[in-house]
Amino acid sequence: MTSLQLYKYLLRECERLPPDACKHYKFAVKQSYKQHKSESDPERVKEIIHKSIEDAKWILKKYTTK
Repeated sequence: MTSLQLYKYLLRECERLPPDACKHYKFAVKQSYKQHKSESDPERVKEIIHKSIEDAKWILKKYTTK
């Protein structure tokens, strides 16, 4: 998965959240993408991608199990 694919995936996942949370997490995803898009170390990129996917799963679980 590339960083752009991750970005698009996370924005799509945000759509599954309640409206207020969706707005908040979309903003967070955009800010994080801007912050890390120039990362050149392949290992660091893999870490960021893995952590982002795990965080997205946790957030979705948090909002869907209420």
